[in-house]
Amino acid sequence: MSDVLRPEAASAIAAWAQRVSANREQAERVREAAPPRDFYAAIASDFRADPRRTDELALDVLRSLVRPGETWLDIGAGAGRYALPLALQAKTVIAVEPSESMRSGLRDDMAGHGISNIEIVPARWPMNAPPSADVALIAHLGYDVEEIGPFLDAMEASARRLCVAMLVTPSPPHLAEPFWPPIHGEPRIQLPGLTEFLVLLLARGRLFDLRLAARDALTYPDPDGPLRWLHQQLFVAPDTPKGRQLTTLARDAITSRGGRWALSWDPVPLGIVSWRPRG
Repeated sequence: MSDVLRPEAASAIAAWAQRVSANREQAERVREAAPPRDFYAAIASDFRADPRRTDELALDVLRSLVRPGETWLDIGAGAGRYALPLALQAKTVIAVEPSESMRSGLRDDMAGHGISNIEIVPARWPMNAPPSADVALIAHLGYDVEEIGPFLDAMEASARRLCVAMLVTPSPPHLAEPFWPPIHGEPRIQLPGLTEFLVLLLARGRLFDLRLAARDALTYPDPDGPLRWLHQQLFVAPDTPKGRQLTTLARDAITSRGGRWALSWDPVPLGIVSWRPRG
């Protein structure tokens, strides 16, 4: 039996896979409609941000890790929330992103901000013939990756100098979890987050540097923003009985400050983890 205080790599990987699998199977069981071809199409705009922003501590930590002339690999780059600001310092950023809506947002912001040193790769990680880079980054990716062992193996194989992961604890869907019992009649199975990721790295024999920060509350420019996210996270449509019930419940939870709306204004613990890939 694996020691819970010092788990073996295989045990930690299996536990991660079991949690992700159970979370996925639960979603498939309660889902009201077939999954969309592009999961992020309805909310891709929520992942865009000013690449020259100076009010995000986690981004400051990432910037401090960039060395002149380096190539960075941003796995699951999304709409470029981190690929764009990193491209302002690195020689090149390779943005691997499977979602067309996310890639479209990235291309728009590259043009809008005059950034041209990002190579967009439309693929899901791990991928065939992966690119190599000095640094490989995952930012808020991995929570729902069932085959986390091969995923990290491929990440380390593509990084010459450093691997970096940015994760929160609990995992991002936690704000939707209180709505599961009244809507679906059961608690949500929680995905792994930063805490579990650190255990996983140690089990794999990787020592790491950890910088802690806080992720600001997820806010939206309109009151329907949190609703769109909640309907997505509970896998219900707005015009169904469950969807209308969720809307009613959520209206009481959504509040506004300074022209922004959110389900919660509490910051979430966030870690920027860096480790050397094994050669």
